[in-house]
Amino acid sequence: MSNGRLEGKVALVSGSGRGIGRAIALKLASEGARVVVNDLDADPAQEVVEAIKSANGEAIACLGSVSEPDFGDRFVAAAMSNYGGLDIIVNNAGFTWDSVIQKMTDEQFDAVMDVHLKAPFRILRAAAEPIRTLSKQEALAGKVNVRKVVNISSVAGTNGNPGQANYSSAKAGVTGLTKTLAREWGRYKVTVNCVAFNYIQTRLTMPLGGEQAQIDVEGRLLNVGVQQNVLTTLDATIPLGRGGTPEEAAGSVYLFCIPESDYVSGQVLMCSGGL
Repeated sequence: MSNGRLEGKVALVSGSGRGIGRAIALKLASEGARVVVNDLDADPAQEVVEAIKSANGEAIACLGSVSEPDFGDRFVAAAMSNYGGLDIIVNNAGFTWDSVIQKMTDEQFDAVMDVHLKAPFRILRAAAEPIRTLSKQEALAGKVNVRKVVNISSVAGTNGNPGQANYSSAKAGVTGLTKTLAREWGRYKVTVNCVAFNYIQTRLTMPLGGEQAQIDVEGRLLNVGVQQNVLTTLDATIPLGRGGTPEEAAGSVYLFCIPESDYVSGQVLMCSGGL
């Protein structure tokens, strides 16, 4: 399975049972990383684990909501206890719960902020001490190991988007978190970067059919999908003429995980088809 670019690395990928996260997990594993897969639900997480193993890779699942207060500790502990290290963290988990601001409830705003901004903060906070300790040990041994953090943002966070005051605010906050951690963790040889997606073809952006599609997020049934006329307009405004695939999205994350980006930190990469 491995081409060796990430051979021996240990990667955490939140929200990796489906969509973009799944593609990221498979991509990192295909290059040799041992992956801790996460999803709310056991079945999609285990499917990804099995897909990686069937291609001679290594993976385990860490189930649960990234919004749980103890999730960051559990996620990091899964990597440390099973693989004895931590080299790559991809904060990808998320969902949307849209309304114009006058109709948006506190619950809507807080839930989206929790999953997109507080959860990455907690995961990175939990990783701080293991990373500091590992970095110190490597320095004493004369070893250089550049670790990677890739936070997932959105053009909604850079440009705003109607109906997404919660999501846009959270994704803008991810940029601030990224730039701050790049400054704090440079001394540990950690690069911290951000990828902002535009329209990527996932279950959250599928065309609406006869019935409103829904997803279950911790007992909340949330409407997802986009009107076909909106998608047609999006395609027309994107210079490359279409939305991106999950695999293309994963490729942009991968760029920040390989050695060629070892001196790139604190940056926001737009994965937007030229928009």
